[in-house]
Amino acid sequence: MRIGSAEEEWREDCAPRRTLELFATKWTSMVLHTLHVRHAGVARTGVLLRSLPGISKKMLTQTLREMAESGLITRHVHGTIPPAVEYALTPLGRRFVEPVELLYAWGRDNADALDQLRPRPTSRR
Repeated sequence: MRIGSAEEEWREDCAPRRTLELFATKWTSMVLHTLHVRHAGVARTGVLLRSLPGISKKMLTQTLREMAESGLITRHVHGTIPPAVEYALTPLGRRFVEPVELLYAWGRDNADALDQLRPRPTSRR
């Protein structure tokens, strides 16, 4: 299907913008990657927190909540004392892991190009 004008192609609800919106928080792709690569798609909150150096507990909780609301992961509370919360990739989440892994592989293969980037003022590099 071909859309008529360039303006229509880049409207607010176009696929590229919706894709970028999904990854607007810096941790979404890292959580997807970590769940997929390090934990076979399922992990508890504490395990994820230890697997993602640099993320705060608050930011992880917020990111997981947003990812669950968007359908990328499920949240399961086990009836133990204290309650154990487990997150798992949904079929939709597994679909979104694919482009994340391609992008991360590109980054590993092109580390020299990344090293040439000038750091942003907010960068921790």
